[in-house]
Amino acid sequence: MFLPLVLQVNKSPFSLLGSVRTATKRAGGTVRNHGGSPGKRLGLKKFSDQHVIPGNIIVRQRGTQFHPGQNVKMGRDHTIYATAPGFVRFYKEKWMSGERKFVGVVLDRGEKLPRDEAALGRSRYCGLVNLGAAKSGQLPPARL
Repeated sequence: MFLPLVLQVNKSPFSLLGSVRTATKRAGGTVRNHGGSPGKRLGLKKFSDQHVIPGNIIVRQRGTQFHPGQNVKMGRDHTIYATAPGFVRFYKEKWMSGERKFVGVVLDRGEKLPRDEAALGRSRYCGLVNLGAAKSGQLPPARL
């Protein structure tokens, strides 16, 4: 009578080891990049044929995917911004053995870049106020 009771107790594989601890939470694994930092909101801010005023940011970028063309400048962090009011134009030019992408601003909506200066002459923007227009009543005096 004693022998079947002993065999019955030893049928469990854990009886010889004692108690076995089980996990109360599942294994989560490891994270490689830890989520990092928030996005930097890079990319195009103004698109082709969109109106810009001086100071408007056209492209935010790391490095120079786009190079500055006519009426735009590049900031310290490679941000391209407008220096004259007009319309944004994107174009490509042959550069050494490849091509470069350029961004420029044209003063009139119908113009194309790169500009043929030999045929059309230089495009000039002068950001001065026309005092003659204020005297003739076209501009309110408060804007001077």
